[in-house]
Order: sequence, then C-alpha cells, then structure tokens
Amino acid sequence: MLLAIDVGNTETVVGLFTRNRAEAEAETGPREGNEPSGLAHHWRLSTVAERTADEHALLLTQLLDLDGLDIDRAVSGIAVTSSVPLVTANLRQMTARWFEVPSVVLEPGVRSGMPILYDNPKEVGADRIANAVGAYDLFGGPCVVVDLGTATTFDAISAGGEYLGGAITPGVAISLDALFAHAAALRRVELVEPRNVIGKSTVESIQSGALYGFAGQVDGLCRRFCAELGECSVVATGGLSELIAPYSERIEFVEPWLTLHGLRIIFDRNVSG
Repeated sequence: MLLAIDVGNTETVVGLFTRNRAEAEAETGPREGNEPSGLAHHWRLSTVAERTADEHALLLTQLLDLDGLDIDRAVSGIAVTSSVPLVTANLRQMTARWFEVPSVVLEPGVRSGMPILYDNPKEVGADRIANAVGAYDLFGGPCVVVDLGTATTFDAISAGGEYLGGAITPGVAISLDALFAHAAALRRVELVEPRNVIGKSTVESIQSGALYGFAGQVDGLCRRFCAELGECSVVATGGLSELIAPYSERIEFVEPWLTLHGLRIIFDRNVSG
C-alpha cells in the first residue's frame, strides 16, 4: 500500500492507499461518482517542523499500529508533498533510513503529467500541483481548486489538463489571528453559523464576518476565474473546506483528500510496478 504524506504549514495529512487504482478497483470495484478510490486509512496531525527523521518514523509506525497495521508489511511505497522545507528534509531522511521502499518527494523535476503554464514552474507549491492533478482526474477541466488551509489558494486547470495559475490570499485562521492580535476588544469565538447575517452581538458579528465573508471571497474569486475559463467545476479541499463550503454559492464539490489523491497519481507516474 502507498503511504501518502501531505505536509502543510499548520497540519499534516497522512493517507494509506491501495498501491494503485487498478488494485483498488480490483478490491472494491470502480469508484462511484468523483470519489477517490483506494484510500483505506487517513489521519490528520499538527505539523511540527522540529520533528526529527526518527520521530517521524516512530509517529507513523504508531499511527498504523492504532489501526492494527504493521508498517513494514503494509507500506510498499511512500509519497510526500511538503510546504515546510525542514520537514521535507527530515521526511526524505526518514524514508532513506527506515524504509526500503520506492519513494517520491514531489518537487521540481518529478513528473506530474501536467503541463505547468506558470512563468516560473518551480515557484508553484507542490501541494498545488498535487491538487491540480487530483482535481483534473476526478472532475476533468476546466476546473478551479480552492484549498482552504493556512493560506487560501485558488488554482485553475484548463479543459486540456494544463495548470494555468491561480491566486493566493491569507487563510481564515491567520486572518482571524491578526484580527484578535490587533483589536484588543475582540476575543476568539467558535466559528458556527450566527442567528442572522446582521450580528446582534460582537460574537455573532465575528461569526458572520468570518463565515459569510470568507465564503464571499471564495465566490468572488471563483466567479472571476470562471469568467476567464468558461463553465467550470469548483472543488474545495483543505482543513477548513468543510467549514466554509456550506456558505459558498460557487463550491460544487468538497474533497478533503484531494491532495493525497493527486500525490498517489504522481507516485504511480514516477514509480513503475
């Protein structure tokens, strides 16, 4: 099985896939609709840049053990995408020291199978490429991917499966952190739907601004993207996608494991067998 690791600035998502799609469909049948096939287990962790290679190996071993899996027997390949350079280096060291299996770290030079039409393709984050590959596989093109994480990123994929570019905005959490840090009278609140869009208290006003405001930002940018792309699918992913998507008019699909799915496809394109 393939161990796919997506390291973000705030959270790390780990998934264990049946090795490739052919094997997944042999076991479970063809996927239904747009759902990724073969994701057998998944975990979500806090990203800790200071973890050593040995600590990463121990943590992954314990995660699989919680689900009754022996990591030496269960894992036949490892794929990594990381937005944190120190973690990237430590995971690379971990795979070399502890796992004698094929491994792919998504970075410049790795075959993604998708033309990157950026002025400098090396500037595109590896997670954005994995998202684009996964979205095109599941939904075709043209398509817009909205990744609601530490930053909110928007990525456009053409009808022909080309990565066209995108937009980057501050994410929900860091925007609210800045608000609370610089507005002494405001305090943190639970992000749930307020009784009304027009808040009747400071708590409700913050909730309204966060949920409807960020949903409005998503809708506004997606509307502009679709004006250039033509009729297109909009898919959301990332740790905050399920929070914001219900209030968005443009998001059609929520796929929390999109990055892992794209990473699995890229692994298969780079490792034969």
